[in-house]
Amino acid sequence: MTPPPTVLVTSRSFSSGDLDARGALESAGARVITGPAHHAVDALRPLLAHATAWIAGTGPITADHLDAAPHLRLIARYGVGVDAVDFAAAARRSILVTNTPGANSGAVADHALALMLAALRNVTRGDQRVRAGDWSVNRARELGRLTVGIIGAGRIGRGVAARLAGFGSTVLGHDPWVLDSDLRAAGIEPASLNGIADRCDIVSLHAPGEQPLIDAAWLAAARPGLILVNTARAGLVDEAALAKALDEGKVRVYASDTLSSEAGEATSPLLTEALADRTIFTPHSAAQTVEAVDSMSLGTVSAVLAVLRGDAPANIVPLPSSKAATEDATKEKI
Repeated sequence: MTPPPTVLVTSRSFSSGDLDARGALESAGARVITGPAHHAVDALRPLLAHATAWIAGTGPITADHLDAAPHLRLIARYGVGVDAVDFAAAARRSILVTNTPGANSGAVADHALALMLAALRNVTRGDQRVRAGDWSVNRARELGRLTVGIIGAGRIGRGVAARLAGFGSTVLGHDPWVLDSDLRAAGIEPASLNGIADRCDIVSLHAPGEQPLIDAAWLAAARPGLILVNTARAGLVDEAALAKALDEGKVRVYASDTLSSEAGEATSPLLTEALADRTIFTPHSAAQTVEAVDSMSLGTVSAVLAVLRGDAPANIVPLPSSKAATEDATKEKI
């Protein structure tokens, strides 16, 4: 008797919303097994040995993983970013890679606005003072009177711009992959990175990759009292340079959903007690809404079921054959 196809799931939040995504796979005759989200090869090797499809979180997917998966036909990324996938190794084994573009864009855009407002209106520090019996007020400013810079104008960045339009903010944006005319159509004034530093009161990061964009030179050019928001990647920020800018008062608040120490590195310099009143952190939870979880779960399940039927799944990510193709494969996550 032929064993049922095995689907490995390493996303922490898969099928944890309102939809029973796991049940949909099992109803189609698949066997669903779970593995650790950190993707340690030794832990996954016995699970990958039987997997036909892999619903994968943000952990790395390397040639070593794929060497351990002789039956694997699909990597269904639970989310949008695919920079952790070794595309060359997948191509050599004729393994398809899919993602779920747009599934969590609204959730992350909402979270970016929440962090902006929390930083701007001193929400967390105000809560702490009231609990300590201190009702003194730190006067804030109104978001609609400020200039906000968006670095990375993909789905999430444009979603942030749309939300800011309701406040009346002036919005600048920088994205080398987006035409100036498209930025303007989204209500965003095109600007260089240095132009954003010079003109903006708040800057929100939505770019792909791990190359630092916010470094010592950029921070030196930034407007004093800057609020910096990051719901993208920790690597976009030189954390040591930012800690210095916060300590010196150049940057007023850093509000982020990600830190370098999240990836197992040494404790971030931004987590010191001395900077506690100038930093706000959330535990990489920007995409964790019921609606986003259901959308990502449904997208990955649909891809798996298509492959099991012998059909081509939606949202296949092209295997990069050049630098330009690599950029095309990663830019959607912004």
